[in-house]
Amino acid sequence: MAEVELGRITHYFSKIGVAAIAIAQDAIRLGDTIHVKGHTSDFLVKIDSMQIDGKSVDEAKAGQSIGIRVPQHAREHDVVYKVVE
Repeated sequence: MAEVELGRITHYFSKIGVAAIAIAQDAIRLGDTIHVKGHTSDFLVKIDSMQIDGKSVDEAKAGQSIGIRVPQHAREHDVVYKVVE
């Protein structure tokens, strides 16, 4: 299972369990799996929904910021990898 660096967490909204991710390279689509890794974070998430500026989207590309629901606490500057099978 290979991983490609996708971007970084820019903010975590703890009350709603949503992480904001700035995508620096590549693209992400619904159904993709990401790996969030930081000093204390290390978990996988399958993308079942994502939003840009409050609107649901199916795909996001480099230069965009998305919001996704995550199962665990994510921290600013955590690295986000796209899992490539």
